[in-house]
Amino acid sequence: MRSTFLKPLPRRTLALCIGATLAFGVLPSHAQEDYPTKPITMIMPFAPGSGFDTIVRYVSGELSEVLGQQVVVENVPGAGGVVGSERAAHAEPDGYTLIFHSVSSAAVNAAIYGNLNYDPAEDFVAISLISTYPTVMITNNEFPAANIEEFIQVLKDHPGEYNYGSSGVGSGIHLAAELFKTKAGVDILHIPFKGTSETMKELLGGRIQMTMGAVPSAVGAIQEGQVRALAVSSAQRSSVLPDVPTLQEAGLEGYDLPYWNGIFAPKGTPQPIIDKLAAAAKEVMARPATQERMRELGAESVGSSPEELDAYWKEQLAIYEEVARAAGVEKQ
Repeated sequence: MRSTFLKPLPRRTLALCIGATLAFGVLPSHAQEDYPTKPITMIMPFAPGSGFDTIVRYVSGELSEVLGQQVVVENVPGAGGVVGSERAAHAEPDGYTLIFHSVSSAAVNAAIYGNLNYDPAEDFVAISLISTYPTVMITNNEFPAANIEEFIQVLKDHPGEYNYGSSGVGSGIHLAAELFKTKAGVDILHIPFKGTSETMKELLGGRIQMTMGAVPSAVGAIQEGQVRALAVSSAQRSSVLPDVPTLQEAGLEGYDLPYWNGIFAPKGTPQPIIDKLAAAAKEVMARPATQERMRELGAESVGSSPEELDAYWKEQLAIYEEVARAAGVEKQ
């Protein structure tokens, strides 16, 4: 007797099954094998013009060459990376919408926001860690301190008399500066601004006396003598600022908050596509020209596997959760 399970499905039923499969983000195997067959959108959840933006545009250009399809950068700024991240989280998980996360959008937002329209810790899948770099503490040239030790002493002698700026309450810079305050035992007031460019403008104008910026964004102003670099946030010195000490060297034991960026996809993106993208990123980041360009921007080229980025991401989520609570920043 012929089994009823071997009967062909009615055409309408078959169409519904295919539609349901696609709706749940499972692409036919041939679509995964042929990927990519059209341009890829790389969401950059911050405004253009920063050192971070320079990195994503350079890497996307190189990925276009390796993948054989254009990787188009789309800046979607707003709310510290939340607006662009939400768009990426809700995109079709087909490999044609990716996000170039920074530590702020990938880890800090998970620590400070509890009521978003997406889950910053669950709605993405890791592809590749692209680069790492420290933040650097900078002052304007009028501030009466030539180095980090003198800076800390001035703050101790004048508690609450000076200001520092960040790109917003709960931003990575805000948390990094609050951790500095705690470990150094100083009192310096926080003034939030709308972004790094406005913060730098206020620093140069004297409204604030200190900020902490990602090395790729701050290195130009430092090298041109517009601002004074006091210390970097990572455990090791920056290769592009080798004469600038670490905060650990200044006595802030255990201070290690490097910045990083990586490529992620919406949760549910097929693993063969994730693997293909990761292999392309690894190839790009291993190129001598890419490594030299990253050094020029104050970053270290990485190019990890998805598993390596996923493990690092989870570590960073835990670290920033702890830093946010230590800084007194409650989830919004």
